[in-house]
Amino acid sequence: MDPELPVVRLCVAGMQAEAEGRAGTARALFQQAWDSAADDYEACIAAHYLARHQNSPEETLRWNQECLDRADRVGDERVAGFYPSLHLNMGHACRQLGRPALAHTHFLRAAERVEQAPEGQYGDWNRIAIAAGLRDTAGAYEDFTREGSAREGSAGEGGSGAGGVPRSLDEAVDGRVRELVSRWCARGELMALGLALPAYLGYLGTAADRVRLRSALHMVHAARRLPADEQAELGAVIGSAALR
Repeated sequence: MDPELPVVRLCVAGMQAEAEGRAGTARALFQQAWDSAADDYEACIAAHYLARHQNSPEETLRWNQECLDRADRVGDERVAGFYPSLHLNMGHACRQLGRPALAHTHFLRAAERVEQAPEGQYGDWNRIAIAAGLRDTAGAYEDFTREGSAREGSAGEGGSGAGGVPRSLDEAVDGRVRELVSRWCARGELMALGLALPAYLGYLGTAADRVRLRSALHMVHAARRLPADEQAELGAVIGSAALR
């Protein structure tokens, strides 16, 4: 986003007010950004922030839908990186309204476009939140599809979502990684946690995700700072078929 755009400046000021606990001021600034938006791109930005300051789940969903609709109208590279978080927000809003199956479709769409999110902590946050949303709504979505009432873009067979995006890591490998992570948490193994957790929690099952997780675990293994039994177990996990 262009930091010199008046709408962006207003939203930055609103975020600062929000961080300082001045919710009323933040909402007023976001509303001012919406009122002054000159086109769909600027309206998309303002709607995203307005959605955070609504008084009901219905209004939160309405503003998130407005944001998504405006992004669709823009339809160029300026909004490409927005879509993972736009669908993520739609998913959260649908869950708040007790519509987990519909929420799952938005989490799937977020997963399909997650590679377009900016890299770094923001991208990691999107991956982690999308993966959690997929896990938490998978059962409701499967029940919905079994009843033959799924909306377009329903999940395929074999535990995969739209676009062939698996919802979780292989169960056996997931249990082994989870056990290792639990042990690292218990004794404060911060280096191992810092390397492994973003890739593990944000795992969406794509080839890139497998490489990311395997690489992170390999870096922990290569540091040779773990007890011998954990070194051996971690090496076995890295070599498992699920991560190849």
